[in-house]
Amino acid sequence: MPRRASRRVPITSRATAQVFTTVLARGPVPRTEIARLTGLSSGAVTKAARPLVEAGYLEEVPVEAPVGRGAGRPASPLAIRADREFFAGVKITTDELIGVLADLRCQVRTRVHRPLSSNEVMDVVAALGEVVTELCEASPDYAGRVHCLGVAVSGDVDKERGFVRYSPFLRWREVPLGALVAEVTGLTVTLENDVKALAVAEHLFGAGAGTANFALLTIGTGIGCALVVNGSLVAGANGVAGEIGHVPVSGDGPDCHCGGTGCVEAIAATQAIVEAARAVTGQADLSIDQAVWRARDGDAAVQEVFRRAGEAIGRGLAAMANLIGPEKIVVSGEGVAAYDLFEKPIRTAFARQAFGAAAYCPIVVDPLPFDEWARGAAAVAVQEFIFPGGGKGLR
Repeated sequence: MPRRASRRVPITSRATAQVFTTVLARGPVPRTEIARLTGLSSGAVTKAARPLVEAGYLEEVPVEAPVGRGAGRPASPLAIRADREFFAGVKITTDELIGVLADLRCQVRTRVHRPLSSNEVMDVVAALGEVVTELCEASPDYAGRVHCLGVAVSGDVDKERGFVRYSPFLRWREVPLGALVAEVTGLTVTLENDVKALAVAEHLFGAGAGTANFALLTIGTGIGCALVVNGSLVAGANGVAGEIGHVPVSGDGPDCHCGGTGCVEAIAATQAIVEAARAVTGQADLSIDQAVWRARDGDAAVQEVFRRAGEAIGRGLAAMANLIGPEKIVVSGEGVAAYDLFEKPIRTAFARQAFGAAAYCPIVVDPLPFDEWARGAAAVAVQEFIFPGGGKGLR
């Protein structure tokens, strides 16, 4: 594919950034409300919004004039022009690519699922290029306005370099995935850890909208976590902040693939549960679905496996809550299909281990299909499009 020149939102000041992100997350919203939410004066809001309106990224939403004596000029709320730009997002799993085409408000317009027959890097890259082509061909009205692609993958991801440092489920190490995908697609590529990408979408447009401090936990093949503190996603110095899955919660727990012992993931990830359930039942070919069925059917030994997993998750969440004090914890991932088996031990362990008022933090279950993870990848592309390099030049 020929490389497409990327454009940028005209954000040149902190005030412009505040106005744009407020409208992005909450719009349509009147200027007076933007002023209240951001602390800017009404004049500063108008000044900051002007270049965004002129460039076609914001628009005034007409409202009916008030009726009656003394009625003044109605305030026209500001809204995002969602169709100004479009973004592709792809979530990579071990057996499938899920792709979406989304607008500037991350509303999905088109989606594609493509099975993977190989996890070899170049095979995945080629398939990913085909997914992007298919997304654009399915949306010819939008294709010319697609300049950016977000790619979400599990594991240790170096977003700045566009490298997958380590993905245990794909068995990749030091893969320059961002550059490889950019070469195939011709798009500006942003690579991110899949849970962090999902958290960006949830913070801007989903369950975490309106919060300054928010945590997302995912249960399933791995135990993932992403943190938003003071309105910003926490990456950490090496891009691995929030790894609750590798917090040790059991001194005599099983070995983890990370090299540690007693990690939350070594006790509560899907494969860990399956192996523990096989050990207590003596059924070597037991699947996760069969383990869930046996636990719900009253098998006390398998119920204990899930109880231990839930306790490990609850301890991990309490450690995180004690450290950052989130306003809300959202739990998602394919593992929440069996949340009824986890919930009580999670909440019991969390209440026991959380310090003081941290124990009052609500834990909300929000099952999100993999299409939403692909939307998260698109959200990361939106975020990078608006604030290249994380908006460091505005600080």
